[in-house]
Amino acid sequence: MSNFESHGIPALARGRRKGLSVDPQRLVSFSPLFEGGSMPLLCQPSVPGVGLVQWAGENRALIEAQLDKHAAILFRGFDVQDIDTFNRCIDAISGGALEYLFRASPRTQITRKLNVYSSTDYPAPEKIFPHNEHSYSPVFPLHLYFYCDLPSQTGGETPLGDTRLILERIDPEVREAFARKGILYVRNYGDGMGLPWQTVFQTDDRAAVEAYCAKIGVEPEWKPGNRLRTRQRGPALVRHPRTGETVWFNHGTFFNALTLPDSIRASLIAEFEPMELPQNTFFGDGSAIPEAYITHLQQIYREVMVQFPWQTGDVVLLDNILTVHARNEYTGPRKILTAMAVALKSADVAIG
Repeated sequence: MSNFESHGIPALARGRRKGLSVDPQRLVSFSPLFEGGSMPLLCQPSVPGVGLVQWAGENRALIEAQLDKHAAILFRGFDVQDIDTFNRCIDAISGGALEYLFRASPRTQITRKLNVYSSTDYPAPEKIFPHNEHSYSPVFPLHLYFYCDLPSQTGGETPLGDTRLILERIDPEVREAFARKGILYVRNYGDGMGLPWQTVFQTDDRAAVEAYCAKIGVEPEWKPGNRLRTRQRGPALVRHPRTGETVWFNHGTFFNALTLPDSIRASLIAEFEPMELPQNTFFGDGSAIPEAYITHLQQIYREVMVQFPWQTGDVVLLDNILTVHARNEYTGPRKILTAMAVALKSADVAIG
């Protein structure tokens, strides 16, 4: 997410845990974090000394089955004291973290040796709108991880929402239009807003950018002044590769100009044509998405979100297709790290 892709999220649901059950290994327990809800599923050690890295490596199938059902798992109370242990958790569950390519948000790589990054480097007073990580990209991660190295003094939660609930609530007319037409993503780099293309593609070699775009199905267009525009088309709906469910999965709302904060939206729209904005979305045929469709979707995203306070050492694993995530404003220092794993191609799961 870029540094102008956020806006407010209302107060979100909280709940209490109940229904504790112990897994067959009797080393950890699973229970819903919120009463009456399934997301996220809380996983805690049942006995002292259980290491998440070893236990997860030995119970990967169990974790994947729980993730298919609950979409998000919060591992809490394990001895995950540092970034290296967090990275080894990713190795154990998902087979290793991915490099952050075709970027859309400012992030800092924590160490050159690991594909672990800061969560979006965005001003603390701002909220970030719900989205699926990289759902705009022809290549995206199935697994998304977060690690709490330092919780903020106030706020700073990472709200979560189930995309299956989003799909259930979308008006049939809106769903049909997106399913039939797909989505066109247009991004402009080097116009003084958002990330420069050198950061997005992690190179200053135009030929390397063109080669990468050709590989993943993105159309590059060089503009005067060493500026770049990219276009790519993607689906609004995908079929989950493990569960077979039809799921709402796209950046159509998140990248749309109407999802920018009011003050930023007004100034950008006054300066740029729709196709010249740092980023914008259209139907796949290039036609405008009706404002009523976007506001309808924005409201649904907000309605399905739940949140919890971070605790030091928390590890969250998301099924990135089944879960949208956001960020609340905060005060004080905050260090939430993130990583992506298990690369998928949009074309392999697209519907319509």
